[in-house]
Amino acid sequence: MDYLGIDIGGTDVKVGIVDASGEVLISAKYPVNIDHYKIPFMDAVMQGILMFLSEKEIDLAQIKGVGVSATGQIDDHSGVVIGSGGSVPGYCGSHIKERIEETLHLPCTVLNDADCMVLAEAWMGAAKGYQNVVAFTIGTGIGGGMIVNGTLLTGRNGIAGEIGHMILHEQGEPCGCGNQGCFERYASTSALIRRIQARCPSRPVMNGMEVFQCLKKGDQEIQEVVNEWIEDIVAGCVSLVHIFNPEIIVIGGGVSNETEYLIAPLRKKIKEKAMPMFAKDLEITQAKLGNTAGMVGAVYHFIHQ
Repeated sequence: MDYLGIDIGGTDVKVGIVDASGEVLISAKYPVNIDHYKIPFMDAVMQGILMFLSEKEIDLAQIKGVGVSATGQIDDHSGVVIGSGGSVPGYCGSHIKERIEETLHLPCTVLNDADCMVLAEAWMGAAKGYQNVVAFTIGTGIGGGMIVNGTLLTGRNGIAGEIGHMILHEQGEPCGCGNQGCFERYASTSALIRRIQARCPSRPVMNGMEVFQCLKKGDQEIQEVVNEWIEDIVAGCVSLVHIFNPEIIVIGGGVSNETEYLIAPLRKKIKEKAMPMFAKDLEITQAKLGNTAGMVGAVYHFIHQ
């Protein structure tokens, strides 16, 4: 029997059928920010799920259960959103597990999306075969997860691993979480764009892909900003290495595909700055599973509960 994998993000929900080996057989994506969230968020999520089941003619009798990957801080026991760093109205407090089980009449587990990413990469991706893994995505923010001695680190109520909100610069930029100087305020793609806008105000606003295109053309002004940004990513990663002593660091997000201009300098600098026995044999690489990681990791979590 197969599994239903669901990945709930702030703008869309991805739904797919995943088999017991982790292969995504079919999938589709549906918007959840309909009319700027005028439709209640979980209503839009359920609408997308039911649309998928109808369009793909899925027989729920052939589905063993549902694994959900969800943005925000998720109580992995109750499947309730207990904290959200985003601006999605009405999301915090959502009873995801209860809503899905009542609608689909199938057992369901819910886990944070970054935790699902690290589970997926350890099951099917770049961290396959490793027992101690740090994984994080560089995007609008920073989301991360850790596997310690083969077990996902979840903490007391499932919200461990918020590495985006470890303090990098105590008197630094204010963060949406209420603190100052958080890792994601300096190491996210959003942070990179803000740095460029502050340093080069006459330039048009760019996205991460465009920044790296400028680098490949030899743009020295952009290179200086990117170098500073990379130093902050390195600082956060070295701290994580010294705390968790991982065998491998897996980096996801769209910019992680920039092997020469991001992954290679990160690898070099992290290994230089980490203490020798922490750096010895440490692997640093990009994630492999991309947009399917949430669904795959969620199904892995369901299978192993």
